Amino acid sequence: MNAPLNGKLVTVFGGSGFLGRYVVRALAQRGWRVRAAVRRPDLAGPLMTYGAVGQIQAVQANLRPDYRWSVERAVAGADAAVNLVGILSQWGKQTFTSVQAEGAGIFAESAVAAGITNLVHVSALGANAESASIYAQTKAAGEAAVLAANPGSVVIRPSVVFGQDDDFFNKFAAMAGFSPVLPLVGGGHTKFQPVYVVDVAEAIANAIEGKAKAGATYELGGPEVMTFKEILELVLKETGRSRLLLPLPFPLAKLQAKLLQLLPNPLLTVDQVELLKADSIVSADAAAAGLTLAGLGVTAHTAQAIAPSYLWRFREHGQFDRRPI
Repeated sequence: MNAPLNGKLVTVFGGSGFLGRYVVRALAQRGWRVRAAVRRPDLAGPLMTYGAVGQIQAVQANLRPDYRWSVERAVAGADAAVNLVGILSQWGKQTFTSVQAEGAGIFAESAVAAGITNLVHVSALGANAESASIYAQTKAAGEAAVLAANPGSVVIRPSVVFGQDDDFFNKFAAMAGFSPVLPLVGGGHTKFQPVYVVDVAEAIANAIEGKAKAGATYELGGPEVMTFKEILELVLKETGRSRLLLPLPFPLAKLQAKLLQLLPNPLLTVDQVELLKADSIVSADAAAAGLTLAGLGVTAHTAQAIAPSYLWRFREHGQFDRRPI
């Protein structure tokens, strides 16, 4: 049951995306009025069911520099703002630089100009200005731009986020349905700390409600560290598939990615290969400082507990297929 309306308005950029839908719901449940700033408001209809009539509104906005005016309009009159916008691969004018670096700066600058200081910016574990990955470089640049505009902003860095409509577990489960081989890029040794989308959304909502340290960077990971190979093994177990896990050295993976990225919505890009060279786990420093999910009052769920609830649809006979032992 949602809490009574608190009279405050929060603008959520990327509110109709995978993580955004859960963030909108978490904030609505806490009594916030939510303005979901999205590129396609006509596709954001389902968000309206997460709150009372009129509690959630979708508006058009685009964080690219040539649409700054739309961002300024989206934050007008708001008490808080959240930026969830990010991309996994580039296409057309949607580049890592324009969306994740410049766009993040426009988000924070526009919010501050509107008198908003309660800002949460979602980045990613692995954000690093020195990385060979442009994705990681621009994530770091986006963080810097947000903190330069408003030093009290809270930065959230999640590891790979999983849940009902994720683009990680689901992608490999779908691939296992037609491919006899799944590639272990770099040998499958890259470490992740998969974090449940609901847990991330709860952490963001708690941060908006003042339960985070101003100006701090939080690293969000689940209870378990898993290698890329272990994640694929979990996917195969829950989908009842027997597939060859083939080690693919980074140089060979990069060659393959050069071809794949010529396709729309590629399974793998050269930049993603670079990204897989670094682990995506919570640092010892963040854990020691309490800058984690627990520090934001959230108890993490394991991938083993949640993933089976949605991976069943990739079994040969669906939900009623005999569950793998």
